[in-house]
Amino acid sequence: MTCHSHTDEDQQGSPQTTRARTRRRTTRPRTVAATRPDRDPDGTEPDDGPPRLYTPAEAAHFLKVPESWLRRQAGQRRIPGTYLGRHLRFSVANLRDIADAGTRTPRRRAR
Repeated sequence: MTCHSHTDEDQQGSPQTTRARTRRRTTRPRTVAATRPDRDPDGTEPDDGPPRLYTPAEAAHFLKVPESWLRRQAGQRRIPGTYLGRHLRFSVANLRDIADAGTRTPRRRAR
């Protein structure tokens, strides 16, 4: 039994063998584990156990703002947040306060 080897004719007919194959490296988007802040059905934070604290990435996802904006505002103490050592975290109450602070009343048109 003889082993089949590729000849020059086989390699010339195949476009894959004539050029080098490059493999694209794909990066997966980071996913946020939770889809919304933990809360009871009435909208309050559950009383059992420690309060749920969210990372700036999770909080930015909930509020639909850039994480850099959230970190900068919290660092300048313009929005509420909690520092655990040097780690910034946000509670459900913090997220509500941030959203409520952005509420604006509609303008009336000048006639």
